[in-house]
Amino acid sequence: MSIVSGLLPTVSCLWSLHTLLVVAVAVLAAAAWKRRRSSASLPPGPRGLPLVGNMFSMSKDVPVVFQEWSKKYGDVFTVYTFSQPRVVLNGFGAIREALVTHAEVFSSRPPVPVLGSPDQSAKGLVFEPYTPRFKEHKKFTMSALRDFGVGKRSMEGKILEEARALSDVISKKGDQAFCISELLKNAGCNVISSVVFGSRYEYDDPKGKELLLVVQKTFAIKRHHMLPFIFPASKVIPSLRKASEGFLDNQLKLREHIREEIVRHKETFDPNDVRDFLDAFLLEAKQREGDENSTFTEEQLVELVRQLFLAGTDTTANTLHWAVLFMVLHPDVQRKVQREIDGVVGPDQEPSMEHRSQMPYTEATLSEVSRMAATAPMATRHFTTGDVFFRGYHIPKATGVEVNLWSVLYDPQVWPEPHKFDPTRFLDHSGNFARREELIVFSMGE
Repeated sequence: MSIVSGLLPTVSCLWSLHTLLVVAVAVLAAAAWKRRRSSASLPPGPRGLPLVGNMFSMSKDVPVVFQEWSKKYGDVFTVYTFSQPRVVLNGFGAIREALVTHAEVFSSRPPVPVLGSPDQSAKGLVFEPYTPRFKEHKKFTMSALRDFGVGKRSMEGKILEEARALSDVISKKGDQAFCISELLKNAGCNVISSVVFGSRYEYDDPKGKELLLVVQKTFAIKRHHMLPFIFPASKVIPSLRKASEGFLDNQLKLREHIREEIVRHKETFDPNDVRDFLDAFLLEAKQREGDENSTFTEEQLVELVRQLFLAGTDTTANTLHWAVLFMVLHPDVQRKVQREIDGVVGPDQEPSMEHRSQMPYTEATLSEVSRMAATAPMATRHFTTGDVFFRGYHIPKATGVEVNLWSVLYDPQVWPEPHKFDPTRFLDHSGNFARREELIVFSMGE
């Protein structure tokens, strides 16, 4: 047998694989082209690569990249993740017009799985589409949180208790070096625990440490580590499989922690003594017993509480961390804030909400910290509930929408020299605190 005849099966096999690859690429390209044709009326945007779209351009500093692209394509443009279009909103005007003026169309959420939940209908608020169910649970959640002090003076006790505990821990460090970030996260987690569970954890409590570790690991996940949840085939890559499984395991641990608290609350539940958020939900669920359409289920409660911990712990701690950093970097601002606090509060009383209006410079400083920290630079992804004609473009129903809050908080047209720390942005000519509607730290609308 000749060498050529011996190689023929191999060549034939390679040719078949090559043909299969070409056909697969052609099919995917055709699908992407068809998708692009169907979305031709969407706002223009940066040209992406075949098949993957703009994915690699958005791998880092997404808000900054979007802000740069807006200089070329305007405040509303389209990017692609593979063949899926996403409309990006930049600037206060475009974001307000979409999320407030056209709230009914832009306020929904994309259909994504709730990882680790045995009941995919229990989506909390973050993943719930803009439906009557969403409005019902948002109304209940906001009402319950207000009842337990959020935004009220009754919250002062919980915050002051935690501030004292934090101060004691720091004092005991003496001259030893320590990580303030960990302590601030612990404090933030404890304030949420006080509202949701009715109790806090000592800083050396194993249960408290476990809860905080799970929350921290959730935010340590990298974007590409989530690929196995979107494309299961990517689990063949060991690093992706390990990271995604670790993320899922963390969510299961967090859910189990919450379920243990629910069991404890059920054992001591008294409808005439509603102690915290869990009790308020259990009371609402009890009042709806017998209603087949009730959505006040235990899994919905677990998901709501999970989202409260994840949304509150990280953002609060990061904002406080930035506040410490800015005070270190700007001792002149620190001195002014300290003088104002000493002059209003004094050494013999604790700060309270009633002092807030008497400390305009401190209020302005905290606002500037929130602006520059931008702890949530991109709002939770939105999803259109119907076709809409927006700023000259037709955006179809079920289109993903990215809201770039960074583009507002660092807009040089709104905040001259946006990278400069300057509390006076929030003071009027008389030195009074001036609230700015462009300070949209956590988005706007629904």
